[in-house]
Amino acid sequence: MTTDAHPPVQFVRAISRIDAMALVVGTMIGSGIFIVSADILRQVNAPGLLLLVWAIAGLMTVAGALTYGELAGMYPRAGGQYVYLREGISPLFGYLYGWTLFAVIQTGTIAAVAVAFARFTAVFFPALTAETFLGFTLPLPSGPIEVGLSPQRVLAIVSIIVLTWINIRGVRTAALIQTSLTAIKAAALGALILLGLIIGRNAEAIAANFGANFWPADGLTLAVWPLVGAAMVGALFSMDAWNNVGFAGSELKDPKRDLPFAMGAGVLTVVTLYLLANIAYLCALPAETIASAPQDRVGTAVLQAILGDAGLYAMAGAIMISTFGCNNGLILSGARVYYAMARDGLFFRRAGELHESHRTPAFGLKVQAIWASLLCLSGTYSQLLDYVIFAAVLFFLLTVVGLFALRIRQPDAERPVRAPFYPWLPAAYAAATLVFCVNLLVQKPQYSWPGLIIVALGIPVYFAWRHLARRPAEASQPAV
Repeated sequence: MTTDAHPPVQFVRAISRIDAMALVVGTMIGSGIFIVSADILRQVNAPGLLLLVWAIAGLMTVAGALTYGELAGMYPRAGGQYVYLREGISPLFGYLYGWTLFAVIQTGTIAAVAVAFARFTAVFFPALTAETFLGFTLPLPSGPIEVGLSPQRVLAIVSIIVLTWINIRGVRTAALIQTSLTAIKAAALGALILLGLIIGRNAEAIAANFGANFWPADGLTLAVWPLVGAAMVGALFSMDAWNNVGFAGSELKDPKRDLPFAMGAGVLTVVTLYLLANIAYLCALPAETIASAPQDRVGTAVLQAILGDAGLYAMAGAIMISTFGCNNGLILSGARVYYAMARDGLFFRRAGELHESHRTPAFGLKVQAIWASLLCLSGTYSQLLDYVIFAAVLFFLLTVVGLFALRIRQPDAERPVRAPFYPWLPAAYAAATLVFCVNLLVQKPQYSWPGLIIVALGIPVYFAWRHLARRPAEASQPAV
């Protein structure tokens, strides 16, 4: 007897350890490190607090990566954090993460990075203005925004479409592009650091920034710490997406070993570069100049001070490469979560199917591109950033709760890698993320409460998906 049945299409295991680390580094280094220090300094008003904000955010991120390594080794499959939450707490919490990832975390980050890519492309092509030519004003709790089309937003959308097409064509090509662009932008960031620390050293800036004005006039009082916590939004956003490599667990050659390594080594590399970059900024420019950098382009201001007008174009080109590579990694990884959700009956069925020849989640990539493109129409960077980071950190906290739950429920489960200094390091990370979330609810309620509402809206949607998934199963049962 013959059959026309074909084996199910499987992912291609084409991502090596180096590719995985490049995915971590590449998705973390976007445009944030070149921009957000200006906004942080305006909030904290002291060079020492600027470095403190980046140092605390870095310690939190390293602790998170070391903690997640255990979960990545236990569940080295497509979906990453969605799977960790599903297995650690419940399918509902896994879905709420996937829902929020699609609604704002992943797609909002893709949109924000695409807008930044377009903003720096405009340095070379001034006709790419941010002025909208078709749109309307949308009132939001965080303030009104101009929704519509502008030359910069059109370019941002085009960049998302191009990268989505590349990722549909196959993971090998996408991984090669990711690794290549990551090497280029890491080298560019390293060059900026060396220029700022050595060639661009400004004696007046060093005296002003590292002298009596290093700390606030009143010192590190209790009143300072809420400001530091609120200012960490930009730093944490710039360090976010390190967990994305876990989304593509089914495509790593040796995921049980390579996922924990890529998370730990990749995060440590980026955090070190970020701290050095901010020291370089303070060595090259006075704090007032950093805080008032045009359009917050701190990296550009540093290179202009060192190289003149050539620095403007050199930095813009570096950030274009950086943001393009960052979005390639974000687009690659995000669709793998929607694939895992669809396989559980919690997303569009077609998102759980792979392209027959390219063996990529083509439908999920397309849906992600459509929603991210719509978010680009807002044209904002800082507002998308604030909505994204609260939701992202909230789920980092919940995932660590899942780690503790798994240690209790499944003490003998295979753990190729264990979280170091358990339970103290995971507990410290959970406490830090909890304090950060509570502080944001108090300090930036116009952003954090809407973010919490977005998460909660996923609850009825989850039960709707479960109902829809149950109906075909009930219909297939024979009548009694």
